[in-house]
Amino acid sequence: MNDALIRSLTPGVLGVLVRRGADFAAAEDAVQDALVEAVRVWSADPPRDPKGWLVTVAWRRFLDGTRADAARRRREDLVEEEPPPGPTSAVDDTLQLYFLCAHPSLTPSSAVALTLRAVGGLTTRQIAQAYLVPEATMAQRISRAKRTVSGVRFDQPGDVATVLRVLYLVFNEGYSGDVDLAAEAIRLTRQLTAAIDHPEVAGLLALMLLHHARRAARGAADGSLVPLAEQDRGRWDTGLIAEGVQILQAALARDRLGEFQAQAAIAALHADAPTADETDWVQIVEWYDELARLTDSPIVRLNRAVAVGEADGPRAGLAALAALDDALPRYTAVAAYLHERDGSVVTAARLYAEAARKAANLAERDHLTRQAGRLNALRR
Repeated sequence: MNDALIRSLTPGVLGVLVRRGADFAAAEDAVQDALVEAVRVWSADPPRDPKGWLVTVAWRRFLDGTRADAARRRREDLVEEEPPPGPTSAVDDTLQLYFLCAHPSLTPSSAVALTLRAVGGLTTRQIAQAYLVPEATMAQRISRAKRTVSGVRFDQPGDVATVLRVLYLVFNEGYSGDVDLAAEAIRLTRQLTAAIDHPEVAGLLALMLLHHARRAARGAADGSLVPLAEQDRGRWDTGLIAEGVQILQAALARDRLGEFQAQAAIAALHADAPTADETDWVQIVEWYDELARLTDSPIVRLNRAVAVGEADGPRAGLAALAALDDALPRYTAVAAYLHERDGSVVTAARLYAEAARKAANLAERDHLTRQAGRLNALRR
């Protein structure tokens, strides 16, 4: 049985049920039941029309659940008759499902989980494994999210920016368990690109591809982090880079610049440099200026300080850093790097050790600890 096919059909099947009048939460449960049934029977008897098969089975599951629940009798007018078998509607509801799952009333974590379940077609177990939480915890999170959006009209316009933020959150989770969330985010963003003509959607896809192209070079054999400047660029995926650049160029040509296009342009400049020393830092600073104008984000300004330090020297970078809040994530690590570049080994070693204590994950903490140890060894 083709698991990828089933997952790609999931949003369309769910959309059909919602358009027929099914409550979102009940419809999503019925679709999941249909997917389980597909896993059971398709290997021995694959259907000619997989989507039609899933719609038929899911709709019957929904009818069974509705008719069995006395509290839902007010819906009987909607479900009195089962639609006759035949080709399913050509209407693509995938885009509306993206908007629904990224509804502003949901927390970011709930929006991500619901998107992976309803649009991505992942099981609760798979999502829980990816986020390293108990399955029961994830089931409660998804159930609350479904209840929250159940009263939302399916034909209401959605916010593309919110959908893109949710997809970028999925991508940045990386991977764990048996689901590669970075790859899943790319798959979903490709799907969204096919459903909506928007330069920022293309910008996000380009950004994901350009970042994902460096994935194999980001870690050493022992699992330690490899900084961008030290990565083996021969391990970068040139096919993904070429695709990302092509998508980005087409998006930029539309002259509707957004934050994901600007981020992708920075990633493309890194990808274009044959060596770290040949990176066009001056142009990267210019793109960070554009990005800061678009977002007014302190994290963007923190990254800009690093770029300024590379383009104009570490003291210029430290001057840019001084204008920012020292409570920002990674502020201390950036300060350590710039002080090292400026020759202040003692200060840099102290700051690397301090940054290690503040690190958000084990890999980053180990990397910063090694940096501090390396500089302390130089003083002996």
